[in-house]
Amino acid sequence: MLELEQLQIALQPYKTKLIEMGNSLDIARLKEITHELEQASMESNFWDNTENAQNILQQLKGYKELVDKYEKLCADYEDIFILIEMANESEEDELAEEAKACAKGFQNSYDEMLIATLLDEPYDKNDAILELHPGAGGTEACDWVSMLLRMYTRWADSRGFKVQVLDYLEGEEAGIKSVTLQVSGQNAYGYLKAEKGIHRLVRISPFDSSGRRHTSFASCDVIPQITDEIQVDIKTEDLRIDTYRATGAGGQHINTTDSAVRITHLPSGIVVQCQNERSQIQNREKAMQMLKAKLYEKEKQERMDTLDGIRGEKKEIAWGSQIRSYVFHPYNLVKDHRTLHETGNTGAVMDGDIDKFMNAYLAWIHQRD
Repeated sequence: MLELEQLQIALQPYKTKLIEMGNSLDIARLKEITHELEQASMESNFWDNTENAQNILQQLKGYKELVDKYEKLCADYEDIFILIEMANESEEDELAEEAKACAKGFQNSYDEMLIATLLDEPYDKNDAILELHPGAGGTEACDWVSMLLRMYTRWADSRGFKVQVLDYLEGEEAGIKSVTLQVSGQNAYGYLKAEKGIHRLVRISPFDSSGRRHTSFASCDVIPQITDEIQVDIKTEDLRIDTYRATGAGGQHINTTDSAVRITHLPSGIVVQCQNERSQIQNREKAMQMLKAKLYEKEKQERMDTLDGIRGEKKEIAWGSQIRSYVFHPYNLVKDHRTLHETGNTGAVMDGDIDKFMNAYLAWIHQRD
């Protein structure tokens, strides 16, 4: 069949592409690391340090999934040629259609996995700390923050990522005034960095009895959870540490003690806070980790600004400079203003289906680099 011959020709370049992808992902090394982590998990003292054990198991899961996904992709590629050969010999239309469907599925899977090779920045594989704050729009903007929180939580759940609320402040009438999350999982920061910026909502407000259309804004800030080997000089005299009673939902100790911690870095004006942990000491440790990450990001950005000038996608967060618009009225559309990727399925997006926006951003930023 001529159509199947053309399909074979179209698929031939993927043989080299798969080899290049395997080298880029360093699959051979990942297999070695997986074996080492599996051996470590079987040691008798493995669970002596629970936090470390959980981190190892999370790493192991991520590496195994990546290796399995790549090997399945290679197997699917070989299976397509077997199907094509069978279809040519039998001349059955049903087999030919199956071969074409498998080829389309393979190409989609390849394109999706190719994005993983673009996650090559130093902290792309790290956990992420994500903060949401309302902007212009009052109660409507606070409600918009709660919608975004649901969107990101659902996205994280779909990937098997762990979400921990570090700080939560309810809006005065409805919604959320601010929320800070830690999202833990393989490449969490690499994907979520695409979300940093201003998100704009246009809809008929449920808080407006006249049923008028409103525009609201919310800011999303994302920083990587950096490890202890990163050295950031923080002087004790530069810190103001306040304790207060936690106000959000978070366990039996909420509102019973002044366990929440707010740290202000006086030279930079950066403020971080944490209230979710059980004790003041734990909240202080988590807040210091967040401050360390923010100061590191600030220092890195200042170096980039000095050397290269401010890049377009990293302009100052200010209302009117949105990275993405979510329009619910008078039509349905979600559009990213950097990559121009868009979809009319607003319901799916708000349910956490944002991978295509993230992938488009990663491809776009890679081309710019």
